[in-house]
Amino acid sequence: MASQKKLSDLIILIRGAGEMASGVAHRLFRSHFRICMTEVSHPLAVRREVSFCEAIYDGEKSVEGVLAKRIHAPQEIDSVWKEGHIPILIDPEAKETRKILNPDILVDAIMAKRNLGTRKEDAPLVIGLGPGFTAGEDVHLVIETNRGHNLGRVILEGEAEPDTGIPGEIGGYTVERVLRTMKKGIFHPQKAIGDAVTKGSVVAVVDDYPVIAQISGIVRGLLREGIEAKKGMKVGDIDPRAKKEWCYLISEKARAIGGGVLEAILYWYNK
Repeated sequence: MASQKKLSDLIILIRGAGEMASGVAHRLFRSHFRICMTEVSHPLAVRREVSFCEAIYDGEKSVEGVLAKRIHAPQEIDSVWKEGHIPILIDPEAKETRKILNPDILVDAIMAKRNLGTRKEDAPLVIGLGPGFTAGEDVHLVIETNRGHNLGRVILEGEAEPDTGIPGEIGGYTVERVLRTMKKGIFHPQKAIGDAVTKGSVVAVVDDYPVIAQISGIVRGLLREGIEAKKGMKVGDIDPRAKKEWCYLISEKARAIGGGVLEAILYWYNK
């Protein structure tokens, strides 16, 4: 029984490996839990320097000293754990991995703003991040992901705050800091993560259509070269605080959410 294990023996399966999922995985890994992550075949993270999903493309990805390594089957998980790393594999619904791994905890960190099939029966403890989940119904616990006073809060009953569709404020800006394309096509960055840009700069093109910075700052996130972008899709973001080093560090939001997941685990297993 999972309840009879030491906390460090608990196996945690995280669905998703984008920015928020990676913040959670990093915090749990540093707390000496055994972590495995699953992803889609073509992740669309823009904050790529702090997202373990980059390992799907490159084979491995290091975030603040923690390394994730891509594997091709759940049977390889244990060997990566023995190396002291996080295994990550393509398994969008996590069905095959869950069947073989039999995790004690499942964290749905897809951040889809809706439940894409996660159920309470998937593990002894199932945690959902953000809106789309109801604690006590489809998952056991929910973590608030909306910026503000309740960010990272563990919700024992009910739902997280609804998605507003407005990005959280950073440096006094919300929608202005997000780069979106108004045309479907192939994404080609003209700048790199960490580059300084001024308002009006062309940061990327989608086919021949420019993606233009609405504010000045540092390019904190940017989609990969060659990705097929959809109209209206988020393809990057600019940080008006202009601290280049922050492009390579987990955000305060992701850390808070990771802390909420850690609290949820301790709440559940330290009863």
